[in-house]
Amino acid sequence: LDLQCLPAIYHNHPERIIPAIEELVAKHRADYDKIFVVYADCGTGGLLDVKCKDLGVEMVKGPHCYSFFEGNDAFAARDEMTAFYLTDFLVRQFDAFIWKPLGLEQHPELLTAYFGNYTTLVYQAQTDNAQLTQLAQAHAQRMGLAFERRFTGYGDLQTGLQAQA
Repeated sequence: LDLQCLPAIYHNHPERIIPAIEELVAKHRADYDKIFVVYADCGTGGLLDVKCKDLGVEMVKGPHCYSFFEGNDAFAARDEMTAFYLTDFLVRQFDAFIWKPLGLEQHPELLTAYFGNYTTLVYQAQTDNAQLTQLAQAHAQRMGLAFERRFTGYGDLQTGLQAQA
């Protein structure tokens, strides 16, 4: 098993995901019997699934990582329109991926414009790490949101990868 990562910032620019996947599949196709894309739809509007089918590769199922970490069925059943989700990665990279790109560092008054309809920050913990939980709580407080921690582990990502073995 080899892992080839794309820049995580592509989640903020989903239009970059499909060309990057296409390039990597073309680059590595001859080297592997099977290629599995470890991205869910991630904002591509279903186009990543279409591209993966065109390329003859499988991908993890789900609309986004929050769904597959929670488990796609469980996530779909929750109906949480006012929840803002963070994963372990986003807890660690909160400033680089959320706070600074949205301009909140220089314009904190935008916080209500961006997050005024959210009520809860849900931390989907993949690992049991007290420091990350404290950091996630601090992010929730900074955003003025209630806090909920859910230990999800790797959810459907784990089962999807195991099915590839």
